Amino acid sequence: MAEGFLKHYAGNRFLVFSAGTKKYPAPKPLAIEVMTDLNISMSHARSKLLNELPSRVDVLITMGCGVECPHVPTTFREDWGLEDPSGGPKSDYEITRDLIKEKVLELIYRIENGKL
Repeated sequence: MAEGFLKHYAGNRFLVFSAGTKKYPAPKPLAIEVMTDLNISMSHARSKLLNELPSRVDVLITMGCGVECPHVPTTFREDWGLEDPSGGPKSDYEITRDLIKEKVLELIYRIENGKL
């Protein structure tokens, strides 16, 4: 969802990657659905592992979700400490989506205004 929001709100101003510690056959259907509810396309979305990221990134955001993240070289790292909505109802995905949207908009502002 964070990748979708960043691509939607920042356009081509940033090169955005999303990856996780586990690979799934496809993104979670409810994650796609709640983003589509906001008219944000997730057609780019696919499940990727951290080793598919570039060898170094400028900004690394981890979601928390009780997952231990291996070391990824970066200039700036921040954990958003979100609950993983997996297995829950659509309303859990909507809550997580809305938190991610708020954090993404704040992150874009901080990056563009040199506040990282």
